[in-house]
Parts: sequence; structure tokens; C-alpha cells
Amino acid sequence: MNIPADLKYTKDHEWVKIEGETATVGITDFAQKELGDIVYVEVETLDQSLSKDEVFGTVEAVKTVSDLFLPLSGEIVAFNDELESTPEKVNSDPYGEGWMVKVKINNPAEADELLSSEQYKELIGA
Repeated sequence: MNIPADLKYTKDHEWVKIEGETATVGITDFAQKELGDIVYVEVETLDQSLSKDEVFGTVEAVKTVSDLFLPLSGEIVAFNDELESTPEKVNSDPYGEGWMVKVKINNPAEADELLSSEQYKELIGA
């Protein structure tokens, strides 16, 4: 299972890559495997400011729909438009082309509450 050491993680199986004031967010390799074939990603919160742990969208697989929870408070400044036509990128490349949103971080201290790759491995029993 791919769990990059340079990312932060949530207990809800989102990953976070922080670069300056911006965080890129997606779902983990573990999450996409659990969901199965992803057929749709919906994010209707573009240009909105949300609090940590608020729902910023949904991911739909063949058998289920799951909410996506924002790992850090901030404004959703970008959505990966490619997922509208090729949502399967979340399955094939969850940490690369399958990213979901970019967030302008409001409170950088919240990143301290995220899990390290080691903590996330422990959470999922990897």
C-alpha cells in the first residue's frame, strides 16, 4: 500500500500536501481501494471558506457514496477539473493526478493535528 511519508493524513482517509499557504487534498490509496471503482467526484464548495472537518464534496463509487471532509480550515481555491471526465484518476493515481482540491489555509496550526504516515499506517493496520 502506498502511503507517502511527505504527506499528512486524516482519520477519514484524506491526504494533505502543504506547500506554503496552500494545501492540496485528496483521498488515500487505502480509501480508493476500499471504495472500489470511482465513477464521480463532486465538489460544489469552490471559492467557499469552510472549517476543518466540514464536508467539501463527495466521491461516488459503483456501490457507495462517501463524504469528503476538509482536513484544514480555509478557502477552496481550486478543484481538479480533470476528475469530471476521468474520475478513475483517483483510483490510478490518488496522490498525483487524482488530487481533488487546493485550499488556502486559514490556520496553519491545525496541521499539527494531522497524522504522520506512520500514524496513518497504524490506523489502517498497514
